[in-house]
Amino acid sequence: MTLTRRGAIAALSFLALGACATSSAPPETTIYLVRHAEKLSGDNPDLTVVGRARADILANELAGAGLTEIWSTDTIRTIETAKPAANRTGLPVQIYDAGRQPAFAKRLKATPGAILVVGHSNTIPDLVGLLGGKPGAPIVEATEYDRLYVVTVTKGRAKSELRRFGE
Repeated sequence: MTLTRRGAIAALSFLALGACATSSAPPETTIYLVRHAEKLSGDNPDLTVVGRARADILANELAGAGLTEIWSTDTIRTIETAKPAANRTGLPVQIYDAGRQPAFAKRLKATPGAILVVGHSNTIPDLVGLLGGKPGAPIVEATEYDRLYVVTVTKGRAKSELRRFGE
């Protein structure tokens, strides 16, 4: 083996070790937060036909997101909004307590991966804020079902984006 060949092998080994070192960077967390889709009236209502279609659109919108967890409050409308994404990914819909949002936000920020959270018009903006994102104006209770917050947490720092989905 010549000196030049040994030098090349050493350089390649050094580069390989460097690549391993950079892969140990803290993982990123991306949290997708939505209010439930359109609902019927009543105490704990199902989704409307339009709401079911919107839930399907949400699942399609997040198809390439690589979801690792799906969370919902314990109401029919939120669970039904999360179900199409759960069916598509094979992930269970896990239930969280919207009354304990500070603890839930802390858990979400510490969990690497891509996470969908479905809640309500009065809980999702607060959760976005707890995650370090910008909640924006209050959700219009009667008509606004298309808000999709994306909060990305990298090295403890949050960045948020507000998207719209569906018609």
